Amino acid sequence: MKSCLVVDDSRVVRKVARRIVEDLGFSCDEAENGQEAYDFCSGNMPDAILLDWNMPVMSGIEFLEKLRAMDNGNSPKVVFCTTENDMSHIQRALQAGANEYIMKPFDSEIIQSKFTQIGLLSLSE
Repeated sequence: MKSCLVVDDSRVVRKVARRIVEDLGFSCDEAENGQEAYDFCSGNMPDAILLDWNMPVMSGIEFLEKLRAMDNGNSPKVVFCTTENDMSHIQRALQAGANEYIMKPFDSEIIQSKFTQIGLLSLSE
């Protein structure tokens, strides 16, 4: 079973995202900031990461830059999931190694579509 780490400082967003990714057949873990996510990935690298931008302790972009520098840090597919929608944020995320970028609010159809586009799901799933 593929695994997904949901990183968001909102408990509600984490719960909604968890339900969506579990319905898509993933196991799911949660982190409420970039530091928690980094610590998690240090011991257990997930297949996918849904990542918020604005969080306390360590932002999503800081986490992504640190993740991509880790051993095996290029293996997870990272989807930024945020309210930041200007082109400079999107370009920075992609340059830092994000695989995709989606806007909040999101739904299961959007996540399933992005996961399929980046190879986490096949079209038949």
